Amino acid sequence: MKKYIIVGIMLGIFLPKAQSSDSLKTNHKFTFSAYAELFYTYDFDEPGNHLRQNFLYSYNRHNEVNLNLGLVKAAYQDENLRANFALMAGAYAQDNMAAEQNGLQYVNEANIGIKISKTKNLWIDAGIMPSHIGWESAIGKDNYNLTRSLAAENSPYFETGAKISYTSDNGKWFLSALLLNGWQRIAKTEGNQSMSFGHQLTYKPNDKITLNSSSFIGNDKTKEEKRMRYFHDLYGTFQLTDRFSTIVGLDIGAEQKLKGSDQYNIWYSPNVLMKYQLDSRWALAGRLEYYDDKNGVIISTKTPNGFQTFGYSFNVDYAVMKNVVFRTEARGFTSKDAIFVKNDQMKQGNFFITTSLAAWF
Repeated sequence: MKKYIIVGIMLGIFLPKAQSSDSLKTNHKFTFSAYAELFYTYDFDEPGNHLRQNFLYSYNRHNEVNLNLGLVKAAYQDENLRANFALMAGAYAQDNMAAEQNGLQYVNEANIGIKISKTKNLWIDAGIMPSHIGWESAIGKDNYNLTRSLAAENSPYFETGAKISYTSDNGKWFLSALLLNGWQRIAKTEGNQSMSFGHQLTYKPNDKITLNSSSFIGNDKTKEEKRMRYFHDLYGTFQLTDRFSTIVGLDIGAEQKLKGSDQYNIWYSPNVLMKYQLDSRWALAGRLEYYDDKNGVIISTKTPNGFQTFGYSFNVDYAVMKNVVFRTEARGFTSKDAIFVKNDQMKQGNFFITTSLAAWF
């Protein structure tokens, strides 16, 4: 773990360029950027091995200062060609990439896109890309809340494959179709002979409203255990006032109970996120969420009612500088079954506090 912290600190010290609109550029086509986020979480269940819940993949260490995500990225963009390559380190990379081959565990992005129309904004992109699913990303500073929702943690953060995408001339519509290696996969699962598919449709009627529909269809198991999975992500982002905004989202999925079965296990997760910008430096945010996976498709508890959990969180953000933010969040879970462990005893609730310091260049 020490090597991740050292890498994150080096990124912050030695990389001078940013991904934002005021980035320094080697020329008008290349952009270099870096992001680093240190965190500290105190879980009141006090896990002895410092590893927290197995359904969380970000900020998932107890009572230690750690690097959640350190990222360096190079991007290229011109009228007909675009490319991104990013390397990462930290607890996020360690937990989310555990199933990947060693050489791929530090790759955050590696993709190339080619414009295929002279008159329309129509592209084909291929490689390792950020997921087309969800209202939260792995980059902490871009999200309302410090930690990620249960819906985000248990749906893809990244994907590998190819997509064709179209953006309308007025920028209000975005549409893409995807061919994927699987459910948050770089390398396909051994024995898996299936390709997966997805779509994304985004509509922005004005600069205050964004509506998004995304899907995943595919099998993420071996040929012998093949079970089709159907998943849909729907959300809307609403800037209600100059200072107050909200996100309302619903994820729902279904997977065959057995190969060839016409019966399905269902899971779903509704979310409401809110953010209030007090002034140029201070902001408040909160989240209410529920995750129901009683059959253990995504989160297995091996308890009578499975994973049926309500979550809540509240965080305070302070912008130390234009490119540095300090955040503190209190978050709790309440589950139908006793699925949380404290002092070798099972309990229904869990509460923890997280702080983070993020900087980008």
